[in-house]
Amino acid sequence: MEPATANPAPGFARYPDHRITLRPFDGVVTVAWRDRPVARSRRAIQLLEADHPPVFYLPLQDVEDGLLRRSGHASHCPFKGQASYWNLALGDHEIDNAVWGYETPYDEMLELAGLVAFYTTKVTVSAAPAHR
Repeated sequence: MEPATANPAPGFARYPDHRITLRPFDGVVTVAWRDRPVARSRRAIQLLEADHPPVFYLPLQDVEDGLLRRSGHASHCPFKGQASYWNLALGDHEIDNAVWGYETPYDEMLELAGLVAFYTTKVTVSAAPAHR
């Protein structure tokens, strides 16, 4: 018998065949706006879900200090939880809702807590696998 969870995802209860895979990315993920570095991480998590493109989630600590401004926008995923959004403040330019994260994800996605993802339509996200 599986232990009861405190905050289970309703999406998995309704769609038990839905799969989300989280795996550490062995390499470096960088985020930039034009030529301006925004984030760099060797601790990224790659999320693979159904027919969606892969998404890289980076620790908040790997985003340059002072660039994130909390947005009033929010969304909900029945598998991951309530998403918070941030704008990217880059000098005189601010990119609305460019970043999102699940501050209190559902139990099945707890690994996403403290991580953020970037919209690839607003910034450039590059992944360089480690050399072996």
